[in-house]
Amino acid sequence: MTQDWYSIEQVAERLGLHVATVRGYVRDGRLNAVRIGKQYRVARADFEALTGRPADPGERERRLDVSAVLDVDGIDAETADRITTLLNGLPTGPRGKPVLHLHAVHDAERARLKVLTTGEARATAEVLRLVAALVEEETA
Repeated sequence: MTQDWYSIEQVAERLGLHVATVRGYVRDGRLNAVRIGKQYRVARADFEALTGRPADPGERERRLDVSAVLDVDGIDAETADRITTLLNGLPTGPRGKPVLHLHAVHDAERARLKVLTTGEARATAEVLRLVAALVEEETA
């Protein structure tokens, strides 16, 4: 169960700060708080605004990240360049954050394209399928 209001002591504990420091944040206006009787309470939204992260670490979005290396043999520089350009133009995730980091290198001497990916599992799987389809299309 998530909590909607936190005491100054709870905020201090979650932030790893002294209670006096958190009271100073309230006094300086860096942290919004409501006085209830003799104590201050901090709303979840105000805590998250101060920290820029969820109040409860258990609420973080669950992600499955993977890394993959794909070697494509027998590929010329022109084809490797087309595939690399397409991969670099893939859309990003929410707020422009990439869901996948890509790095592609073509070894002309060995006629090999190496694609390294790190990121969300589904995005990685889609990129692997895309590269496989592109390579099939080029060699057909």
